[in-house]
Amino acid sequence: MNTAMKNPKSIIENFEIYAPKLVSKEEFFVGGHRACQGCGEALAIRLMCKALGKDTVITNATGCMEVISSLYPTTAWKLPWIHVAFPNSAAVGSGVEAGLTALRRKGKVADRRIKSVAIGGDGGTMDIGFQALSGAMERGHDMLYVCFDNEAYMNTGIQRSSGTPFLAATTTAPAGKKIPGNQVWKKNLAEIMVAHNLPYVATATPSYPIDFMNKVKKARQVKGPSYIHCFVACPTGWRSTSETCIKMGRLALETGIFPLYEVEDGKYRLTVEVPEKRRPVQDYLKGQGRFRHLTPDQIRVIQERVDIEWEALMIKVKHSKSRESLRAPRGV
Repeated sequence: MNTAMKNPKSIIENFEIYAPKLVSKEEFFVGGHRACQGCGEALAIRLMCKALGKDTVITNATGCMEVISSLYPTTAWKLPWIHVAFPNSAAVGSGVEAGLTALRRKGKVADRRIKSVAIGGDGGTMDIGFQALSGAMERGHDMLYVCFDNEAYMNTGIQRSSGTPFLAATTTAPAGKKIPGNQVWKKNLAEIMVAHNLPYVATATPSYPIDFMNKVKKARQVKGPSYIHCFVACPTGWRSTSETCIKMGRLALETGIFPLYEVEDGKYRLTVEVPEKRRPVQDYLKGQGRFRHLTPDQIRVIQERVDIEWEALMIKVKHSKSRESLRAPRGV
């Protein structure tokens, strides 16, 4: 047996010396909060805060993360953090950005890059807060907005939102004999943000943590508005087991239900490759109680929609690549 095998401590010491520093050890969203076991959103918040660093002001819309992280007199946040009402996270976040700009101009704040970051769930972003988000992005505030999409109003009882998938069962769109769950297709808010001509838009999930953190870091450096749509599993609302939190995000990618891409100045790029032969959507749906009522015909309808949306995205990615090749200098 070699020396390293006899002394496991030396392996750890050598790893810390020679391995690249992938992730900071400093935590800005700490343990002790009240999130459910296997909560994808709490993990995503932790990763986001690590990527953002200390020079950040968080504006948090009412929702799961506000409730579980700040029960008086405790807090899980080690960053400046503001809890605001359901509809106005983006509005307050843009106000924070404008206030910081004014203070810098007056010399009252050191001219270092303090980033205003607004966050909300799918309900507080895609529904109740959509007007404020659209206005903030249109005005061009130097801020980042992150939507943590667990596909329903989980904090208040699992009511459907415009982020709820087609035919998923929720408390306000239950699956019955006449109506088999939610009757509306999920809103594609990332594409709506692209239509706002933002410098940077991306999709992400904590199931691919390095990809997510890299996108947060990139968005932080953008001068102007940026948007990240983060897909997070909710075992309680999805009726899935808590240990499948990471698996669900990976299955969403591998089936093409939630591809991971970024759009920089209108150019699309896949950031995590999907297998050439995508897995059937059934592999993703079967592990969630909210889809257990689906018939083979209904699953086929969902598969067809996913295929159409996947092909539409691939056309945009290929078009962006062809534009880049046309701009590239020709060899001599």
